[in-house]
Amino acid sequence: MTTQSPPQSPPSTVSLEQSRAYCEQVTKAYARNFYYGLRLLPPEKRAAMYALYAWMRLVDDIADHEDGRSLDHRTQELELWRAQTHAALHGDTPAAASRFTPPTLRDSANLWPAFCQMAATYRVPPRVFDEVIAGQEQDLAPLSFATFDELAAYCHRVAGVVGLASIYVWGFEGGPATEELALQRGIAFQLTNILRDLKEDAARGRFYLPRSEVNGAMNLADLREGRPSPGFEAAMRFQLERAEKYYQLSAPLESRISPDSRPTLVAMTQIYHTLLQKIAARPARVLRHRVSLSVWAKLRIGWRALRARS
Repeated sequence: MTTQSPPQSPPSTVSLEQSRAYCEQVTKAYARNFYYGLRLLPPEKRAAMYALYAWMRLVDDIADHEDGRSLDHRTQELELWRAQTHAALHGDTPAAASRFTPPTLRDSANLWPAFCQMAATYRVPPRVFDEVIAGQEQDLAPLSFATFDELAAYCHRVAGVVGLASIYVWGFEGGPATEELALQRGIAFQLTNILRDLKEDAARGRFYLPRSEVNGAMNLADLREGRPSPGFEAAMRFQLERAEKYYQLSAPLESRISPDSRPTLVAMTQIYHTLLQKIAARPARVLRHRVSLSVWAKLRIGWRALRARS
């Protein structure tokens, strides 16, 4: 993840218009795979998704921003973030930053007016935000999972519930069954991220794939150096097939989303699914560079996704 700081606004009282502009800046700067899809939304839903993404980005920076803060410091910031989020969900805009506010959160006053409106308008379940914060708490220490059940629980917290929050903004039908599909789609996205970022995560002491499945076919030293072990490709194929399964399990989701928001989901899914397919074509490429799609490829996906409104 980039260590660049989010765009900043003055620390004075922030209007809803200024807050929305800030959230859009954050999204445009960091949501390289989401921004093109979010542009397809109607203006009000687009602004709400920018606010949702900006919240996700800022809480992620508390755990991951590489600026020398201690584990205790980051833990305290997450607790403060939880308290501020709960206040916002109850309709109380958190107080503006002061000189006593941790550096990572001093810019967050720009977020809250847009976040408060998003939460009040679309009634995203509060548990979503607590789950995401719990996932970030896991990320504070070097991560390792023995089984896929452990990894799936983590993916649920950091990505599945993001999918759940998104469909509340977009509008959906089908109740709990559709919510489950959104959770599965979020997990598909997170598994794609994990496979794409193996080398980058290893450099930070993190290895997310289940140890019981990898069986020594990958290790942090080889991943850091970009060296594929003899069992690397077979282990990758197994994980790629599982990620593909989550895309297939969640395939009915598009038909249950409000037509004005369907192109966004289609575009975001196609971008991530295409990334997975690109990795599957040559798994070892993730050890050499970060696999990505060109801007033009994303624009083409977005253009085709517009047909999903019908």
